[in-house]
Amino acid sequence: MRLPFIVPALSAMCVWAPSRAVSQAPVGGNFNSFATVNPLAAPPEGPAPRLPDGRVDFSGLWRPADDFLMADISRGLPKGQTIPLKPSAAKIKQARLSKDDPEANCLPAGVPRLAPFPWRIVETPTHIFFLFEGNIHSYRQIFMDGRPHPADPDPTWYGHSTGRREGDILVIDTVGFNDKFWFDFVGHPHTEQLHTIERYTRNSLGTLSEVVTIDDPGAYTRPFTVTSSHRLLPNDELLEYVCQENEKDAKHLTGSARSP
Repeated sequence: MRLPFIVPALSAMCVWAPSRAVSQAPVGGNFNSFATVNPLAAPPEGPAPRLPDGRVDFSGLWRPADDFLMADISRGLPKGQTIPLKPSAAKIKQARLSKDDPEANCLPAGVPRLAPFPWRIVETPTHIFFLFEGNIHSYRQIFMDGRPHPADPDPTWYGHSTGRREGDILVIDTVGFNDKFWFDFVGHPHTEQLHTIERYTRNSLGTLSEVVTIDDPGAYTRPFTVTSSHRLLPNDELLEYVCQENEKDAKHLTGSARSP
């Protein structure tokens, strides 16, 4: 059985995902349209687990607990701030149509955008992997062995990521993006100059916070930072999901790119 994750404002678009426990309202004040229509059960309680060497263990199956990195990244800004778009980037954003959203057409979401599906963090001594259930079963690999970024990386959807730990915070530094993905449903653009720094904190057993700094001098007048949160799904697994196989939504989307 499969239940839909609904994107309220995009009435023609219904993204399908496996049936999961959705009986309780979201916890922690994230009462936005995504979390309200697609509520999560309360997170499991307890302290953040640690590895044998004492470091926080970030592994687990997670699902977004808000829509800040899906619908409109401006929702994740500190209160009173606005997205510092350059006029050229604002023109691109205003011209975008919902039907052209790469994520709606089964292409990778990029960084920091997420789809409303579970994703798994897997840790090894040399790498951390993000395994995504949604869209194309894509993945990110984060090199944890101290290597630098390549001098001239080939542009890709997820870029080249290196990671390090700063105390209990996992820091992921990524460059080498293409300019094809959108940051969100409303169409915030970027260029190949994009550089992201993600900071993950596992606040407890069941909660993960993300703070991402976006630096793209090609599209924005200054770097800016957005926050988001994620919820552990302790008794679940990634399931097969093939967006390309029977995608019927994009052709029904009409009008300008817009937020739920």
